[in-house]
Amino acid sequence: MSTFTRTDTSLVSRWWWTIDRWTLLSVLMISALGALLVLAASPAVAERIGLESFYFVNRHFVFLPVGLLMMVGTSLLTPRAVLRLSLAVFIGAIFAMVLVLILGTEVKGATRWIYIAGLSLQPSEFIKPSFAVVAAWMFSAQKLNDDIPGYAISIGLFILVAGLLLLQPDFGMTVVVACVWAVQFFIAGLPLILVGAVALLFIFGGFGVYMTFDHVRTRIDNFIDPIGGQGYQVERSLEAFSNGGLFGRGPGEGRVKEVLPDAHTDFIMAVAGEEFGLLVCLLIVVLFAFIVLRGFSRVFKESDFFVVVATAGLLTQFALQAIINIASTTNLIPPKGMTLPFISYGGSSTLALALGMGMILALTRIRAGENSKRGHMR
Repeated sequence: MSTFTRTDTSLVSRWWWTIDRWTLLSVLMISALGALLVLAASPAVAERIGLESFYFVNRHFVFLPVGLLMMVGTSLLTPRAVLRLSLAVFIGAIFAMVLVLILGTEVKGATRWIYIAGLSLQPSEFIKPSFAVVAAWMFSAQKLNDDIPGYAISIGLFILVAGLLLLQPDFGMTVVVACVWAVQFFIAGLPLILVGAVALLFIFGGFGVYMTFDHVRTRIDNFIDPIGGQGYQVERSLEAFSNGGLFGRGPGEGRVKEVLPDAHTDFIMAVAGEEFGLLVCLLIVVLFAFIVLRGFSRVFKESDFFVVVATAGLLTQFALQAIINIASTTNLIPPKGMTLPFISYGGSSTLALALGMGMILALTRIRAGENSKRGHMR
């Protein structure tokens, strides 16, 4: 039984009675499963590369609680405060992404990380949630006042973000940001002729990236023509799912983590499939689907246009990241290095996802009697 009563007017009590507790519970369940899977997958990876066995486990069990506290703290905010926080994070992330191109460390042919006080930080992770909210602000601003060039500013910011991502290069994250931005633009009332123009832009842009970046072309070619080799990690991943069957081989009994370089990050679902079986994998998918669908069902009852567009963007981003990771692991799309939300190991990813989920929880809280014009953010 809850220790809070509806007559309690304290901050925590008001938060408890207005937050979407089912979504919060689902995120906590996914995080618990993620902690279990990182504990199962990462020691073998750490030992293989010469690190202490629990190197990744220890770090994950630091980042995850910090991320969950960040999520809860962010969920306490008002929509106006969410916007202010997003603006600060967006400006900081843009500055850091420029700094990465100058001082960043190259890993596997990409320059995405910068080291601060012995910790690696990937600033582009924080661009995703912050840009979704800032873009929603611009769309809602023009929707409510035609004198504000919100669409033009949003387009300019998108070009800036996409350009910095491609310079790293990070084509996968560019696709996610572009899809989220396009969904928000569509919700904002993008004319059909411009919808077609944006679609053509994405098609030709994707072809340009295919022709420009060798690693992108290689991955796509190998996916289209499996005879040429579908990739070592994908092959091992599919074998893991096959070996796991319906109920799995049992905790600690999997072997794929001993040979997969990214078993604790991009291919952690393969570890779940081998050790815990199809049923646990389906549970993870159901939890992700529940969070996304419940979020949309709540936000589309909202009268504040800014809240609708911002939450739709954040939910789309969350869903896309999960879909891309799972589809890559099961060879449904060309492999793309992208973590599974709240399950894969990754400090920057965990913190950024927690920030985004905290924003979703804050924006979907029950706010009886609030002015629907808050989206103008005057």
